[in-house]
Amino acid sequence: MSGDKDKFKFIGDALSKRRSNLKYRELKSVQPEFGTPYVIKEGKKLINFCSNDYLGLCSHPKVIERSVEFTKKYGAGSGASRLVSGSLNIHQELEQKLARTFGAEAALVFNSGFQANTTLLSTLADRHSLIIMDKKCHNSLIQGAILSRAVMKRYNHNDLSDLEELLNENQEKGFNRIWVVTETIFSMDGDRSDLSEIASLCSKYGALLYSDDAHAMGVLGEIGLGLNYGMAGVDLSLGTFGKAFGGFGAFVACSSEMKDYLINFCPGFIYTTALPPSVIGAIDAALELIPQLETERALLMAYVFKVKEELIQMGYDPGKSESQIIPVIIGSEKETLELSEFLEESGIFASAIRPPTIEEGASRIRLTITAHHSEVDINKLIDVFWRWKNR
Repeated sequence: MSGDKDKFKFIGDALSKRRSNLKYRELKSVQPEFGTPYVIKEGKKLINFCSNDYLGLCSHPKVIERSVEFTKKYGAGSGASRLVSGSLNIHQELEQKLARTFGAEAALVFNSGFQANTTLLSTLADRHSLIIMDKKCHNSLIQGAILSRAVMKRYNHNDLSDLEELLNENQEKGFNRIWVVTETIFSMDGDRSDLSEIASLCSKYGALLYSDDAHAMGVLGEIGLGLNYGMAGVDLSLGTFGKAFGGFGAFVACSSEMKDYLINFCPGFIYTTALPPSVIGAIDAALELIPQLETERALLMAYVFKVKEELIQMGYDPGKSESQIIPVIIGSEKETLELSEFLEESGIFASAIRPPTIEEGASRIRLTITAHHSEVDINKLIDVFWRWKNR
């Protein structure tokens, strides 16, 4: 029987190692205070500075109303995958609306951003392909590249000279296609890629461009339609609904032919139950609202500027953030955890981000600023960081 006990030893060993090097993770149960940027955790009210609900649309009356309306009309679930019987008229209508809004030939809805990235790259590349990816791309893109069995090379973060060198040296190596993969706004650093220059390099070397616009969509770009919007040379644009849209799911904007290809060959689309009507309704309403929220975006960016300026004056390092994602880079995992605890004790909910999510020696508090925050919330955040600095 000793063998039965030993077969799970790897689990205990791995967890013990995570605990000892301060990388252990556990779920934090919080109760949102509806319609506000506050949460209740263990009976204490905290201002949430780690939500991706950048525009507060999660609790917008029109989003909720449309979600309920679609549920009452179409039911709680779609009933099947879209190629069986789950492709309801509301799915097609949403995709048509997405394509029109984002100026694309076609759009295709997926069940989540992570699912989309993992299954898209593994469909669009194979073991004869090359994927060249920014070193700070999201784990979902890395997983997709691994699943594709393509050769994967990483270029130094936002280093276009390194990207061009990799494109140049791999031109004559017999790859059936080369994909360049980037994000517009990087999820842990909040900085931007130079998408226009990347697109130019892809055109120069005949590479395909896959651009993940998850954290820009709704917040940045013309009328909040993201940084891929109107950008020539992006062959596949990924957007998500779980962030500024306040809902759930993802979509790709692409050519009509690529959409047909994905419907026929992409397992993450083919073999999964379609998103339920309640989610489609919420997305539909958010898509109508986002272009109208210029005032909210201006307020959000004013808050961002203020927080960044104050953090820099205090001597903190916010990296090269140019968005609503502001990393407060501490370095030490121990000190980062201590700061996170201090923030919580002071009424601020902001998670510590540690390896392996980010590189060693770059542990940080990842702040996300939203249009739902008030000036009082922003001032309290700044005050708490001042108090930590002067403790």
